[in-house]
Amino acid sequence: MCDKMIASAAHDEAPKPDRFIGMRHIIALMMFLATTVSYGTRVTMSVTIVAMTSNSSSGDFPVFDWGRSTQDTILSSFFWGYILLQVPAGMIAGRFGGKYLMFSAMAATGIINLLLPYAATKGDYVAVIVCRVLMGLTQGLLYPSIHGVLGHWAPVSERSRLGTFVYAGAQLGTIIELLTSGILSASSWGWPSVFYVAGICCIGWAVLWLLVGDSTPASSRWITKEERKYIETNAGSDDLGEKIPTPWKGIFTSLPFWATLLAHCGQNLGFWTLLTEMPSYFKYVLDVDIKENGQLSALPYVAMYILSFFFSWVADFMVNRKIVRLVTSRRIFNTIALWGPAVALIGLSYLPAGNLSLAVVILTVTVGLNGAHYSGFMMSHIDLSPNHASTLMGFTNGCGAIFSILAPYTVSIVVSDETAASEWRNVFFISAAFYFLTNLFYLLFITDQKQSWNEPETKPLEDGVKKEKSDDKSSNSSKKTSVTISVTGDSKF
Repeated sequence: MCDKMIASAAHDEAPKPDRFIGMRHIIALMMFLATTVSYGTRVTMSVTIVAMTSNSSSGDFPVFDWGRSTQDTILSSFFWGYILLQVPAGMIAGRFGGKYLMFSAMAATGIINLLLPYAATKGDYVAVIVCRVLMGLTQGLLYPSIHGVLGHWAPVSERSRLGTFVYAGAQLGTIIELLTSGILSASSWGWPSVFYVAGICCIGWAVLWLLVGDSTPASSRWITKEERKYIETNAGSDDLGEKIPTPWKGIFTSLPFWATLLAHCGQNLGFWTLLTEMPSYFKYVLDVDIKENGQLSALPYVAMYILSFFFSWVADFMVNRKIVRLVTSRRIFNTIALWGPAVALIGLSYLPAGNLSLAVVILTVTVGLNGAHYSGFMMSHIDLSPNHASTLMGFTNGCGAIFSILAPYTVSIVVSDETAASEWRNVFFISAAFYFLTNLFYLLFITDQKQSWNEPETKPLEDGVKKEKSDDKSSNSSKKTSVTISVTGDSKF
């Protein structure tokens, strides 16, 4: 009873601001644009490498004699750098904030894109691989930083919607690149223009973010007092500047964290199998060259982009109306995201050749349902520990990136004859099994409760009484207590 009274008081002190658009929405918009542009730069090479190696490319631009193996190495080299800085970036963002890490990641990515055409001309594929590795290193700073900023800016009642909005930019970036890279490559500016446009967009974003972006509401010059109070009493995170050591023992002994980690790995293996290998399956087994049609290539990601917003709205609606608990919402949408595609993949593997319409429908549904994961495990890092969300994201995203690399290698091991439907079926069964088992673990062990290691440890005084590390943090300690009770109270419905 007392807990509920305190939780109610915390909400009474910080009602939701009347303004329809607040600073938290502007921050979310900026991060949405960051994921859109950054993910677009990842996909850029996948499309542009065709023009870079084709004699039919328009204009007087270099054409490279890169075989299939060299092209695959170039495409995968991004992830070699991407996995290295995930955890360090998360720890730095958790300690000092994500603002300047995000600025550095996007500015550096922009500069690398601007230099890549020159590097390719002078240094051939080796220089391109170096650029891709460096791009992976810089973008490895981005997602942990974004998750840390979300942990400070996203109130619990808006977390699914804001988080989905931010990360859905990845799908929009994919769609834009699939539709525009070929057009730019075929234009009078040639394939270098694809990298120049990407570089300018990255640098433009970085400059704008430096002007309006902030790691926390407390450091923002533009936020109102009412909105800041509302966020700080409903997000559940501490102010930056307080040195909170990373509780590695608590993290690695937490089953909910392992549930989130495994879900992330299962998602990445399945999704990147779809992203990188579906065109080959369509071409060699179903006798459909889906890459020849940019609209068909983009359609599944359009579905994922649109459905992700629908799923997030329904998720927050059900929780805020107290129809289900927050943890139940996470389980429902994670199941849609992982078990839905698992079933669709098995169905796709038995599809007869030449059935283009049904194949595209199944692929679109498969990828579209995957958009529900933004309202599933992707928000669990923040649910479990707003203070260490960036570190958790860095660790799970780094491990997930390893599985992204493994996806094409799994196909190369399992499939010896690209025209054999039975061999491709084994690939789909492997992906479906990962989808199923990792989500099953998630269902069994996930929670929406903040973990005990989220808060800094207390120190005993000489008289044996425990208190916070410093008396001058007492007001923040009181705020953290009320926030913890508030979050827990909301999740009981």
